[in-house]
Amino acid sequence: MKNSKLTVALLVLCFALWGLVNNMSDNLVPSFQKIFMQEQETSALVQVAFYGAYAVLALFTSILVQEFSFRAGILIGLGVYVCGALLYIPACLNQSFESYLVGIFIVAGGCAILEASSNSCMLAMGDPKSAIRRLNFAQVLNPVGSLVGIFIAQKAILANLNPATVPERLAMEPATRAGIVHEELFWVCVPYVSLCLVMLAIWIYFARHPIHTRMEEENAAVPRAPLLRRLGRVVLAIAFAAVPLAGACLFLPNLPLLGKMLFGMIGPFTCILVTPAYRASFFALLRRPRYVCGVLALFAYVGMQLGTWTYTNAYCVKTLGVTTDAAANYYLLEIVFFILVCWGATYSMKWIAPWKIMAVFCVGGFASALGVVYLPAAALFSVNGLPFPPSVISLILINAFMSIVFPTIYGMALDGLDAKCFKLGGPGMVMAILGGAVIVPAMAAIIGAKDSVFFQLVQGFSFDFDANLRTSDAAIRASFYVPAICFVVMFLYAVVFRGSPVRRGA
Repeated sequence: MKNSKLTVALLVLCFALWGLVNNMSDNLVPSFQKIFMQEQETSALVQVAFYGAYAVLALFTSILVQEFSFRAGILIGLGVYVCGALLYIPACLNQSFESYLVGIFIVAGGCAILEASSNSCMLAMGDPKSAIRRLNFAQVLNPVGSLVGIFIAQKAILANLNPATVPERLAMEPATRAGIVHEELFWVCVPYVSLCLVMLAIWIYFARHPIHTRMEEENAAVPRAPLLRRLGRVVLAIAFAAVPLAGACLFLPNLPLLGKMLFGMIGPFTCILVTPAYRASFFALLRRPRYVCGVLALFAYVGMQLGTWTYTNAYCVKTLGVTTDAAANYYLLEIVFFILVCWGATYSMKWIAPWKIMAVFCVGGFASALGVVYLPAAALFSVNGLPFPPSVISLILINAFMSIVFPTIYGMALDGLDAKCFKLGGPGMVMAILGGAVIVPAMAAIIGAKDSVFFQLVQGFSFDFDANLRTSDAAIRASFYVPAICFVVMFLYAVVFRGSPVRRGA
């Protein structure tokens, strides 16, 4: 049975929605760094909370879709987002960074469940031979959502940041500073809470209309456990996910946030291992190098993408001397190039194998990352007052070369899996988004450092530390060695696992 056009359209819209939320969250890093007067590494905890949620909840999603359906995962993901976004309101009233981290974690948890369900659902909605290309087409809406998210963040969040610098804020009366912070945090809340209306509208539609996939058709012929038993397994799975994380937060308060997220992953893995049916699929996936290496490649990709997007603003402000608001225009251009190249590359997959495009793009991305490190900041030309030096052009080109990598790795890793392994493997791939929680702080550590092993590679640039931005020209350039290394990892995956597997489990 085919899905209606509206069902497909709203499913594809979900791809845009989590892209929108992801990119608004990227802008929270420089925003909170200024609002709460934090170090770069502290504000980077936004990304640790956001992408750590993917690691903790992705495997829960696999159990949810195994016991029920992809549609159930989509509905729960939308609902969890709404609950998390509403927590931004008390966080604003209390002016609490820690409360925002809790809300961000829950919002990201909703996005994790939504993304894990939607990606696998899209692959399973048609002919397996065109699955990678179909997912690439759906993923085109992801950067469109990112573009909207950048625009919203620029107009609603960044544009409403008070221009006062950190030293100026420290010199203010506490009441004056609190009033400024309240207004800034109010504008942080507005887009997230407003988006709840869109999420609820989609939720109502999917609650009333089924989604048909070949996986559901296969499962329809297999006897299923009673509803209460299946529901009990899902409740047990969320308990396994929540209890270790809550325990780490309550009893290990000095453990870094990333450590708490890694601790929270113990529960979902334990739940998989103690359930015989899930355990068999899990070990089948571990015996498949194409899948395991795909998880690692996706880990590198997500960290590279988020690191590049998160620190585009700081890079442009530091190297070009533009304002934070003006620097957001470069971020906007990055996403435009991402979308245009993604469209063209996806269309060309009718004639060129996806792995070949990905390999060429990884070479280009590696060269562009080195260009960000070493090319000069003297403008070649200007557009509407925005300078475009070789270094910033390279920064924009990184986004063009990363455009089709995520769905291509995702599709390659899941190619040839049976229904049970597919439903477990898809969310397992999404769990690799933990790369954002690991690699972004790694870049932040280099950016905020006054000394680093990478500094030996950028001796020709200034090491003068900017007290307001909490970085130097050499430091922020050196941080882009991290994306360069990630492109090497993705290139190796493309060439080693090129083509379709010869046999299942290869």
